[in-house]
Amino acid sequence: MSYLRTFLPWIVFAVLPSGNWQWAALAALVVSVGLIAQQVRAGTGFDALIIELGSAAFFAVLAVIAFKNPDSGVHDYSAALSSGTLAVIAGVSLAMGKPFTLGIAKRTTPPEVWNLKPFIRTNVVITAVWTAAFVVTAGALALLAHGGQGHSTVATLVQIAGFAVPMVFTVRYVAHVQAKAGRVVR
Repeated sequence: MSYLRTFLPWIVFAVLPSGNWQWAALAALVVSVGLIAQQVRAGTGFDALIIELGSAAFFAVLAVIAFKNPDSGVHDYSAALSSGTLAVIAGVSLAMGKPFTLGIAKRTTPPEVWNLKPFIRTNVVITAVWTAAFVVTAGALALLAHGGQGHSTVATLVQIAGFAVPMVFTVRYVAHVQAKAGRVVR
């Protein structure tokens, strides 16, 4: 459930009609800000809100562009830009040594495992897979947009796969690591 909550703004943006992309961007921004406020009130630190903060920034910029010029060429590539932005956020979190999945994992894991090497390594691997999935998805969506299919059924399926594949990997990899360790590490 944590991953769905984390990516809810992106899901909202993806499912709202692309013909009203400025409203979709605004709705995603509102959801982003709402999630951040809810999590901060619940005591979640900003270090655990890497994707959420990046989402709010992205959708704030996108909403401004979309309302200022609804016919902007950015619209055609908005899905690719979304995945590309997620790739950058996830990649930077890895480069900084703070994989974004750590914040998500800490919400359901006892504090005594947070600093254990297997827990951190597991999250590095998971974040790397999410990053790679976002990169591949962004590339595929950019190619579809370039071919005039940026808001097609195929593009929607690519977006769904871009979230589903790393999510399934995450669930399976965590189960594998837990079975191998014989205890909860995530």
